[in-house]
Amino acid sequence: MAYKFIIKKDKAGEFRVNFVYNSEVMFATEGYSSKASAKNAIESFKKNGPEAEIDDQTD
Repeated sequence: MAYKFIIKKDKAGEFRVNFVYNSEVMFATEGYSSKASAKNAIESFKKNGPEAEIDDQTD
């Protein structure tokens, strides 16, 4: 699988989620105080992401 979610702990001790595709970070989340919250964010992306609308503000 070329894409994955990675949970890391930052220097401030917060958990962050990176979405990685072919070893490149496509996006990163805010910091969460618990790993459970980071995992909830991943589940939210999985559930809501495919349905997300595209807001093209370049026009």
